[in-house]
Amino acid sequence: MAGGSLFLLLDDIASVLDDVATMTKVATKKTAGVLGDDLALNAQQVTGVRADRELAVVWAVAKGSLLNKAILVPAALAISAFAPWLIAPLLMLGGAFLCFEGFEKLAHKFLHGKEEAGHRSEVVKALADPEVDLVALEKDKIKGAVRTDFILSAEIIVIALGVVGGMPFGTQVAVLISIAVMMTIGVYGLVAGIVKLDDAGLYLSRMANAVARGIGSAILWLAPWLLRALSVLGTAAMFLVGGGILSHGLPPVHHLIETLTAGMTGLTGALLPTLLDGVVGIVVGALVLMVVGLGKRLLPRRTATH
Repeated sequence: MAGGSLFLLLDDIASVLDDVATMTKVATKKTAGVLGDDLALNAQQVTGVRADRELAVVWAVAKGSLLNKAILVPAALAISAFAPWLIAPLLMLGGAFLCFEGFEKLAHKFLHGKEEAGHRSEVVKALADPEVDLVALEKDKIKGAVRTDFILSAEIIVIALGVVGGMPFGTQVAVLISIAVMMTIGVYGLVAGIVKLDDAGLYLSRMANAVARGIGSAILWLAPWLLRALSVLGTAAMFLVGGGILSHGLPPVHHLIETLTAGMTGLTGALLPTLLDGVVGIVVGALVLMVVGLGKRLLPRRTATH
């Protein structure tokens, strides 16, 4: 009897672990869209820091990210336990915010490209100025990166919560903690590697071996293009993930996409629904940006009248 009970217990544990692994895999796929943007943003945040302080800054931001998730995971679990009806609205808000953030990035690039270039040149001049307090500049960058991480971490946790919302509470705890830890290690491990790519390329390019010099030169050429590619892929993923969340949460939109793609097979049948989700994301992002812009214009006027 004791042996049979032990085998039943082990079987239950294995079943729970299998559920956790499966749901963690699904949640990781759902949150992967935010990962590309998270990588690009954090790599850009470290730009301008002295080379010998880059890893220290990445580590400081990673610790801030873990603290963010230590706040967000219990909050998400509390919502799941006491107000599960909030999960769907929060998921929709998270999807809309992803679309808004993606469209805002596009609008900023095309409308304020010259201002952004001017800001970069100012940063370069500031780093060359011996009177500039580099410690204060570094602290400001860390604070800004941690604030950005809080928003992106909230998106990741909300999306993961939407995946495991109907699962047992223990599974939800395990999946959310797994996602929080894996995303933090994955993002900031990759960010650390990306920001040190140019140092590795420079080191190899100065070696006597011709092959090593060639690899070093290739890395130096690749590094800035990698950052740009991450930024582009991250923005596209925001539309695809955010649009997918919204289209599945709005039955008329979901049914329309199903109707448009009905009967399609092969690569077209696999890609077209995702591309249509991206179109939904772009449209919603544009609408939200318009509403936010209108609100910003009206708010100062109301404040001034009062």
